[in-house]
Amino acid sequence: MHKPAYSATPSAAANPLGLHGMVTSPHYLASQAGIHALRQGGTAVDAAIAAAAVLCVTYPHMCGLGGDNFWLIYHADTGRLRALNGSGRAARAAAPDVYARLGLVRIPQRGPLAAITVPGAVSGWAEAHKLSRQAMRSPLSWGDLLADARRYAHEGFAVGPSLARALALVTAPGSASLAQREDFCAVFGSAHGWPRTGHVLRQPRLAATLDRLAANGPDEFYQGETAHVLAKALAGQGGLLTAEDLKAHRADWAEPLEVSYRHCTAHTPPPNSQGISTLEILNILQQVDVSALTEGGADHIHLIAEATREAFLDRQHYLTDPEFFPVPASRLLSREHGRAQAARIRMDRAAAPLPPLPPGGDTVWLGAVDAAGNAVSLIQSIYHEFGSGVMAAGFALQNRGCAFALDASHVNCLRGGKRTLHTLTPAMLLQDGKPWLVCGSMGGDGQPQTIAALVTRMVDFGLEPQDAVTAPRWLLGRSWGDESNDLKLEGRIPLAVSEELRARGHAVRQVEDYAEMMGHAGALLRRKNGVWQGACDPRGDGLAAAL
Repeated sequence: MHKPAYSATPSAAANPLGLHGMVTSPHYLASQAGIHALRQGGTAVDAAIAAAAVLCVTYPHMCGLGGDNFWLIYHADTGRLRALNGSGRAARAAAPDVYARLGLVRIPQRGPLAAITVPGAVSGWAEAHKLSRQAMRSPLSWGDLLADARRYAHEGFAVGPSLARALALVTAPGSASLAQREDFCAVFGSAHGWPRTGHVLRQPRLAATLDRLAANGPDEFYQGETAHVLAKALAGQGGLLTAEDLKAHRADWAEPLEVSYRHCTAHTPPPNSQGISTLEILNILQQVDVSALTEGGADHIHLIAEATREAFLDRQHYLTDPEFFPVPASRLLSREHGRAQAARIRMDRAAAPLPPLPPGGDTVWLGAVDAAGNAVSLIQSIYHEFGSGVMAAGFALQNRGCAFALDASHVNCLRGGKRTLHTLTPAMLLQDGKPWLVCGSMGGDGQPQTIAALVTRMVDFGLEPQDAVTAPRWLLGRSWGDESNDLKLEGRIPLAVSEELRARGHAVRQVEDYAEMMGHAGALLRRKNGVWQGACDPRGDGLAAAL
């Protein structure tokens, strides 16, 4: 293995090993819930649902019942990998002229006019649970999988650093402060102020909603009392989403996209997921001998940043809901296209800057595997911190609708019933037809870049999973308040590397060590003897737990 450009000591105790199953997530209570499901005889799918439900309670700033999810599920009995799209469609009443009449040239990032897409997460859980019960023969019921989430909502849990930071950020004084919203204050506020690290947070309204879901099944969310509460809350604030939109929603199964990468095939969900961008980056890197570079050095970072630019240019032109506009995935992922993209990259000079990308979103990724060989890569999100800020039934509704464009000529222009371009990108690499690496990260535009960093570190440089996740990262993109896409480097990246990237034309900005903006990543890696090795991100509150 090449010596990295940064100072690093290999992890000794932070690489849990498991033969009978493993779960990694960005919150320790969620990972434990997943392990609990496995101990009860559940499948990797059951573990993922149980962990995802707990994250809706303990990580409400990044995901929740009001958000979306995307899945990759490997079914060991059939040897088949499937994608599941649990993202919601825009309200039927949503259209650019609605915003034009209000004098708006873009969709707001907060408020009811941002909460215009159906929350699809529960529908994703429901479809995955059917697969687990019917095809994987799980003994666990729908209610079993929500038990831990209900407990933490009713009894409370100790607030972790990530949630405390997010609450402090969104309630800081200013015109955009969520502290001005009564519905938000009713859920997270108290006479003692906003919860800080170590404070106990109880969420009785969310607990009541989870109780109804557990008792009545997932249809409760889209057709029952919960659907009524959501529709009424939005109608009272001038929202566009209706009970009819909720009732019409469904999650969809799909065939994953894939590209070859060294000894593996890399897979992501198809559009409207930006997984295609992740695979484009890997398809470009496949044309280069990455292992000849210095891991974490200027060439390594420059190459992935330039490949990201190439992939995002295609994303701007093509990525949307394929039911409304054909996405030429086969051509974009072809070897010929990857070669042409790689040929345009100059190692001595950065290409012209991208137009400003949207600010990154907040998300959770989790992975789960079981003793039978089933594997799950799942990502779930409400987009920005606390989504739209609109609270109903104890949870925040996502603001994924603000990813739509209002320009009628834009490929991702808003239309009723349409799914928007989605940043959610779970990934899985297969070797000899079986899961070898299950990985992903939060971070909006950072997700494809982080996945590329993880894959190159483990495949090309041979790093252990925890070392690959912990290693210094970078992010090409825009953060809140920025006007341009700079290249952010964590502080542990040496100054010499930063100066070399700046000399090549990158707009470099050094940020703190272990910056949360780099995402909460995770990975599960299968060793040759079938033992799984896990990793979680020190940038979050996570845990990789094994059986």
